Amino acid sequence: MRIHKAVTSIFANFIVFIGLTSVHAQSVSTPYPKMAPIEQYLMDRDAEIALARSSAPDAIAKDAAVLVLTRHGYETAVTGKNGWTCMVDRGWGGMFDYPEFWSTKVRAASCLNPAASRSFLPYDLLRTRLVLAGKSKEEIIAATGTALKQKELPLTLEPGAMCYMMSKTSYLTDQGDHTMSHVMFYTADDGAPWGANLTNSPIMGVSYWSASPDAYPELGSFPRIFVSLVMADKWSDGTPAMHM
Repeated sequence: MRIHKAVTSIFANFIVFIGLTSVHAQSVSTPYPKMAPIEQYLMDRDAEIALARSSAPDAIAKDAAVLVLTRHGYETAVTGKNGWTCMVDRGWGGMFDYPEFWSTKVRAASCLNPAASRSFLPYDLLRTRLVLAGKSKEEIIAATGTALKQKELPLTLEPGAMCYMMSKTSYLTDQGDHTMSHVMFYTADDGAPWGANLTNSPIMGVSYWSASPDAYPELGSFPRIFVSLVMADKWSDGTPAMHM
């Protein structure tokens, strides 16, 4: 019974993490109403490299590039050999109406495949640079729109874009057990072809931009980027993941 409750808790709370909620962002009570001092988001460099690599099986992560967060954005700490990119996202890597967007605790280790590294990662890197420059959410959205108009960002996702998030030491949310082993797929569709979010479907899906289309209407003109999530039955080190 205890395990079943833990499974239910982390599954439900991770839905909150990726934003499957109909509550408008401005009505959500959050302990993180604004950005904290930059120091609270930084990590020891070696610890960040280790956490980033723990996001995927070693067969992938050992030859992947590793990015670490600095005061001005992500920089390459390890040069890769296989086209994959491992990194540790902060809360602002999620949707704009995610209640933990400004969380100082979120440390979301991920490892993006070559397709995602080329066509999705540039969005993450730009947002981080804007965040660390002190921009508000509205200013970040406006700057992203400008970058799109100037074709400084990929306008389409490459087929097969995905990432591993299988670290048992990530901190994804304040809720439940804080982490969950899973893989994510980035597509231009809304997850319907996968059966995402249907009753008893193992696939959860949500827009990368926001959970509620009313939160920031200007995002409606941005390229369609949806994230479909599938739980994994083990952590990256091969040990069983409890939620399965």
